[in-house]
Amino acid sequence: MKKIIFALALLASFQVANAQQAKDAEAAAKKVAAAKAATLNEKKAANMATWLKLGQTYVDAYNVVQGNGYIGAAEADLALLMAGVKPLSVETVEVQGQPMTVQHFETADYYFSGGKVSSIVTTKPAVENPLGEAVKAFQKAHELDVKGKKTKEIAEFISNIHDKYSNDAVAAYQLQDYTKSSELFGEAAAVSEIAPFAQLDTNALYNAGLTAWIAGNTDRAKTYFLKCLDHNYYGDDGDVYARLSTLAEKEGDKELSVKYLEEGFVNYPKSQSILIGLINYYTTSGGSTDRLFELLDVAKANEPNNASLWYVEGNIRLKMDPPQVEEAFAAYDHCGEINPDYEYGYIGKGVYLYNHAVEVQEKASFEMDDRKYEALVQEYDKTLKDAIIPFEKAYEVSKDKEIKLTIAEYIKNACFRFRDDPEYQAKYEKFSEVVASGK
Repeated sequence: MKKIIFALALLASFQVANAQQAKDAEAAAKKVAAAKAATLNEKKAANMATWLKLGQTYVDAYNVVQGNGYIGAAEADLALLMAGVKPLSVETVEVQGQPMTVQHFETADYYFSGGKVSSIVTTKPAVENPLGEAVKAFQKAHELDVKGKKTKEIAEFISNIHDKYSNDAVAAYQLQDYTKSSELFGEAAAVSEIAPFAQLDTNALYNAGLTAWIAGNTDRAKTYFLKCLDHNYYGDDGDVYARLSTLAEKEGDKELSVKYLEEGFVNYPKSQSILIGLINYYTTSGGSTDRLFELLDVAKANEPNNASLWYVEGNIRLKMDPPQVEEAFAAYDHCGEINPDYEYGYIGKGVYLYNHAVEVQEKASFEMDDRKYEALVQEYDKTLKDAIIPFEKAYEVSKDKEIKLTIAEYIKNACFRFRDDPEYQAKYEKFSEVVASGK
């Protein structure tokens, strides 16, 4: 599943409510009706407190049906949290290929993953649209608060509602109801803009578009991704640009499609989705691939000391048809000239040589001519030894444990071929130990 910025972390918000029973929902509904009736009185309607109370009763009505449980609560503790209220039934369902336990209560379902509550879904709301109506009430209270005495309090109320919409959006996403998830993320984004809170949640804005995309609602996805651009929010590695490009291409507007990719590339030159999109465009459209390098030059001019830009150039040149190997290696080598501690240039070179050696080995395995076979074996040996050199340099300079382990695996495998040579046997033993120990 595509990451939902996804750092889609669940919000651990506690729901303070009474026991989860239908009668509590009925009582909450009556309180809402009474608070609502007060707003019909001209004198009371002019009082900010009337609208604050209405907003709070709506929030209480939202909370009461979900009970005292909270996201992250252990299954063993839920019985205590729910004040003795037992589920009507319990079942196991499969969500995104994973089994989940569901406890069905009178007015809400609790989903468990790994023994903890991962989602709470209201099944019988006490009143219609409680969060939306609460927002309207708090907006009215803010309008009447001409001296700003309750500004901070009202902002906190609105922030809390935003969080509840976000929680519900995540729950819908987890349960693969992407249409509902998009609607709820859209509400979270809209609420976050409302004064006096007025702190646009661009993450919710993006997620509203992404979940609409997953649901197949491209028009809605496009609307939200364009809003992201309007607010200078581009997603993970410029993902918004890549998706808008895809949508434009589906609509038959290739010019707009490549425009999004080019704009995205300038801001996110390391984005693989954007890079692959540009390469595909320029290699299939009949246009000059020189444009790719013009864009890269713009990025280099903006960040002349950014070694990763030369790494990107090397990757591009190796993906060309045919691959521009010498030019790619020159770009990879330049990474080290700019920043000797930058490991990716060495890694790029090593991986290409290693993979090429594997290709030569496979070709040799099918060669029946002895002379040609021997030539391929010699090429294989040389290429594999050549790969070890940049890998060793990458291992030397890298500070990342996981990267070093991956490099060690490559070196170990390459040296295995030459272990009859004491030099390579020593390297094989050294890096085998690294891989085995994990450090």
